[in-house]
Amino acid sequence: MSCCQPMAMLPMLLIPLLFLALYISMIRYVALWFVFTKAGEPGWAAIIPVYNLLIAIKIAGKPWWYILLLLIPIVNIVIGIMILHGISKSFGKGGWYTVGLIFFRTIFLAILGFGRQFIGEVKKSFKADSSTVSPAT
Repeated sequence: MSCCQPMAMLPMLLIPLLFLALYISMIRYVALWFVFTKAGEPGWAAIIPVYNLLIAIKIAGKPWWYILLLLIPIVNIVIGIMILHGISKSFGKGGWYTVGLIFFRTIFLAILGFGRQFIGEVKKSFKADSSTVSPAT
């Protein structure tokens, strides 16, 4: 009877882990919804499996055929990092933010999604700053 005891405890351990995984997935999809909305794309695209990759590639400023490169083993890791770096650059973030997106994607997507900066603010503020400089007379 004692040999079967650990197997009886297995569901008690797996059910909380399942709920935790579902909770983290919901946070990731809601954050991705807000990231897409800030980028001027439809938010519902975040929940469509392949279409959300196409939209992420578009936000990153990469060509659409990058999705085909994601099908090649080992190459998909490099292309995925390039897409994440393009997304972080689109929001005015640097390389260290890309590292955060690689290792802690849910947290850093939530920062992008719920933060105050929109995708066009960096370009608009740069143009506004350069137009305030008057030419030398």
